[in-house]
Amino acid sequence: MAKQLLINQTLNECRAALVESGEILDFLMDRLTDDRSNHPHVGNIYKGKVLRVLPGMQSAFVDIGYEKAAFLYVDDAYLPSLEEQREMAEKAKKLEEEKAKKNVGEVIPDEFSTLSESMDMKLRPVEATIESFLKEGEEILVQVAKEPISTKGPRVTRHVTLAGRHVVYMPFIEHTGVSRRIENDKERDRLKEVLEKIRPEGKGIIARTVAEGASSKVLKTDFNMLVKLWKEIMKKSERVKAPNQLHKDLTFIQRVLRDITDEDVASILVDDKTNHKEVDKFVSKFLPSLKGKSQLYSGEMPLFEKHGIDMEIERGISNKVYLRSGGSLNIDQTEALVSVDVNTGKFVGRKTLEETILRNNLEAVKEIAYQLRLRNCGGIIIIDFIDMEREENRDAVYNALVEALKKDRSKTNVMPISGLGLVEMTRKRTRDTLTRVMCEPCPYCEGTGSVKSTLSVCYELVRELTKVLKNAKGNKVFIYAHPEVTAQLCGEDLDMIETLEERFGKSLLIRSENNYHIEQYEIFPQEY
Repeated sequence: MAKQLLINQTLNECRAALVESGEILDFLMDRLTDDRSNHPHVGNIYKGKVLRVLPGMQSAFVDIGYEKAAFLYVDDAYLPSLEEQREMAEKAKKLEEEKAKKNVGEVIPDEFSTLSESMDMKLRPVEATIESFLKEGEEILVQVAKEPISTKGPRVTRHVTLAGRHVVYMPFIEHTGVSRRIENDKERDRLKEVLEKIRPEGKGIIARTVAEGASSKVLKTDFNMLVKLWKEIMKKSERVKAPNQLHKDLTFIQRVLRDITDEDVASILVDDKTNHKEVDKFVSKFLPSLKGKSQLYSGEMPLFEKHGIDMEIERGISNKVYLRSGGSLNIDQTEALVSVDVNTGKFVGRKTLEETILRNNLEAVKEIAYQLRLRNCGGIIIIDFIDMEREENRDAVYNALVEALKKDRSKTNVMPISGLGLVEMTRKRTRDTLTRVMCEPCPYCEGTGSVKSTLSVCYELVRELTKVLKNAKGNKVFIYAHPEVTAQLCGEDLDMIETLEERFGKSLLIRSENNYHIEQYEIFPQEY
């Protein structure tokens, strides 16, 4: 099915959506505000200064010129020798074979999975602790691996990678890889053979998914361009002092065209003239297969509204998502994990209870995969499907989930459905979620999602008031509270105020304050 790329500009905000059959395959957004002018995007390279080395955490904090120090873990900080890399690569092969024999769930790779695997094969000897090779005040070259998320600063690595259209260059890691999303064995072997000829000894190269079918000339040209870029970065590194940015990744429009477009994109619609020129310029230079496919949209109805993107984004920031059959999903995102609860709702089925549950779960699977992708949920994800009695039904739902997740560009690891009807999975995330980008914590509940009930506040106020009345010298006590609280205090059903006045022989004067929070109140005793 042909895909369509939509790019919308609203003042300083630029949004891009890759759409197929009305479904958003990928959504990216960038706001060109002052506080994002030095934002550490994934791929940016810096000359940083080590602020602190933490042996107990086997990590370090690095100043890269951003308001929050970057986090550097020991495995990302160690630069192994060529001999160590080759030795560890042999061990990694054996470990991978052993893992394959065990049932550890289904791993759905992203196009950089070969790179991830090279990083996960423990290139660092056990005895190489972070304090043994990294010192405070030292200037080092690092690359952003994960953007600042929530309260956390960026995560960086010294294993630098430079991504081109067809290949990825790794100047410090010896590795030849082909994206695991290229499934044709003959094509994989052909690409590996071409890459081995291109790659200098001690360097690394990975063929991206779009490299499928590309000639050796195209791959070599792409690789040479990246090598030239790396030499320029190293020259700049010698001239400047830390903290300093050495390389800024492509512009937002260029990253969109490089990372989320492929040969299946039938058209690119852009609603801004400047962006349209940038698209045409980049396409003509790097993406000749997309030449002539970009159009300047000038319709009366806004571009995203016409294609239903705005409505989908609204669904993407809601806690509750309704399914067509009448069922629903409750999606809650916390600091630790994302939970997805599947409910039948109004869906009552036609035949047996087991068939109703199966149909509801299968429909939920497609929407869950879609929402995880749209919201860019990451980390640990727990899905609570409706309990199914039959083993074959549980297998059907699990297999459907694995198949639905194959559309996702991010790497996922999915465990089989447990005896409790839960699916545990992880999803790789390098940027913030849609909810955190578009929303902020409620200023009234401070992000907790709830406030104390009026009755709870009343009893809390009365307990505090009782302590004040016991020690009050004057005959009057003034109480200021939210109108709903004062109404409940004076209500006939509780009669709290009269009871306290009779018990302590004091006059209680109550005043409603419209600008008070529901939980806010103040008590002032008369001083004479």
